[in-house]
Amino acid sequence: MSRGHDRQKQKQKQKQKSDPAAEAFEAGLRLVRANRALAAVGFSVCRQEDCAASPGAGLVRVDSDGVLHVDPARRAEPDAWAWALAHAIIHLGFGHVPAATGRRTQPDRYDLAARCAVVNRFLLGFPVGRTPDDLPASYPDGDEDRLAARWRRDGIPAAHDRCGTAGGEPDQLLVPWDSWRGGALKDWQLEFAHALTRTVATAMDLAGGRRSSMRGGRTPLQPWERALSWFVSSYPLLGGIAAGITLVADAELARAHDIAVAAVDAGAAEIYVNPLVQFDDEEWRFVLAHEMLHAALRHGDRCGPRDPYFFNVACDYVINGWLREMDVGTMPEGLLHDPELHGLSAEEVYDRIAGDLRRIRRLSTLRGRGAPDVLGGPLGPPGPYVDLDAFYRRGLGHGLDLHQHQERGLLPGGLVEEIRALTHPPLPWDAQLARWFDEFVPRPEAVRSFARPSRRQASTPDIPRAGRWFPPEEVARCTFGVVLDTSGSMDRTLLGKALGAIASYAEARDVPAARVVFCDAAPYDAGYLPVTEIAGRVRVRGRGGTVLQPGVDLLHRADDFPPGAPVLVITDGWCDVLRVRREHAYLVPRGARLPFTPRGPVFTVQ
Repeated sequence: MSRGHDRQKQKQKQKQKSDPAAEAFEAGLRLVRANRALAAVGFSVCRQEDCAASPGAGLVRVDSDGVLHVDPARRAEPDAWAWALAHAIIHLGFGHVPAATGRRTQPDRYDLAARCAVVNRFLLGFPVGRTPDDLPASYPDGDEDRLAARWRRDGIPAAHDRCGTAGGEPDQLLVPWDSWRGGALKDWQLEFAHALTRTVATAMDLAGGRRSSMRGGRTPLQPWERALSWFVSSYPLLGGIAAGITLVADAELARAHDIAVAAVDAGAAEIYVNPLVQFDDEEWRFVLAHEMLHAALRHGDRCGPRDPYFFNVACDYVINGWLREMDVGTMPEGLLHDPELHGLSAEEVYDRIAGDLRRIRRLSTLRGRGAPDVLGGPLGPPGPYVDLDAFYRRGLGHGLDLHQHQERGLLPGGLVEEIRALTHPPLPWDAQLARWFDEFVPRPEAVRSFARPSRRQASTPDIPRAGRWFPPEEVARCTFGVVLDTSGSMDRTLLGKALGAIASYAEARDVPAARVVFCDAAPYDAGYLPVTEIAGRVRVRGRGGTVLQPGVDLLHRADDFPPGAPVLVITDGWCDVLRVRREHAYLVPRGARLPFTPRGPVFTVQ
């Protein structure tokens, strides 16, 4: 008995060793199952020799029952098997082979090629195994429906004609749902989406130190951490912002900086929360959404010359109204909300509430009474700052598109308008200045006159032609005034950029000269100067504060300065309160604030 048993064991070992195809396939299958997103899809494998669905020349064919059909005699490397199996599973996850009952209509060659191209494009950024060398390195944009329609019209490119995993045969098979399986039809697309969401959440927990490995060791999440994870997995409008936000929960930091509940710094992409506050998950969702909207809508940069705390209060009224309308979490008690302010922008709310300063001082933001929860810098050591254009603008814009595409509910019109406005980058200051010149500085118009014959018709000197002529009154009308701050606080870089832009735009519009007034402690009228010589006449003096109003009044009273000519004021903001009674604009350096509410446009020199 023992000898016969030993012989049988030896035969089994020899049989196992003599099947390298099965060993390579099992190794590739292990690589696929190591990917948590793919392993969560409930697929099965068929390697029967008499299977009619297995591909004749390729590696894998997938059917709508979630079965991967493989020829048991087919040989390939494990990483090649892993890529082919992942390709088939993603067909399931993308809904290319949905489960259904009754008679099925097989996809045509255009649908098959387009779906394989979309899956291969996804695998370029979701690598599993090794991509075959004969496949193209890039794929066209668009979903499978658009690609199929385009290729029906123009023909399938040769590089994309055989991009599947079944050789020249279809690698997707639609079959009626087997009744013996029981239960409801499988939704492969939903399973794959949930698997991807769990994988991303686990990776974020691992990066944040809340999990020791991808397999286990997870410590219980705090309620504010659960609230942030909810945005990533379940709320696409703010999911992209939440994925890049860092939560700092430090009781000592919150006490040192008087943070009652939460505050945010947009530049560092950090939200500071007070861990001693006892809120449930729904209330923390409201708080985090409030702070993320502060950062994403750039409320700190939009304050301008307004009082930062009053403008923060106005933004709180607007944001809290939006969140209540969208039903995001539960608003904690004590936060600012007024139904009468519904539909107003933050600037409009500021204008309404700025008159009652005593009442506003008693109101509280999430940071506390009298303190804005939009910070001007990080509370900890400076770290790598965030590219605001790449992070907030793109994240919020993509989140809005996903929210509307997935029909997650209606959004307030004011919020949609602000997000759409953010997705269009503002014009640079010099382009805005050029538009201002085009609108308010007229170009001298030439007239044709036979009193000045044209000399450009040398080939026909006997034929008189009218020449171009600029009337003196037309030239005198085409000018503008410059009130220039020349105090010691003025930055020379600002002067160089501002005067260079003025000279180039004025020269391009054929403006012969500009009326220039230099201002320090007293005005100095330089008269009309050619625009290219203004910079050479500037002297920066190191006296005290600048008084610009006498220079503006000088231009108002000048008889030789046209009434319709505009005035351009160049200052660093350390000046007196100005009252300009004609069309005007301001050129100030970045970060400067005028000590009054300007009535003309303000161009910020970068």
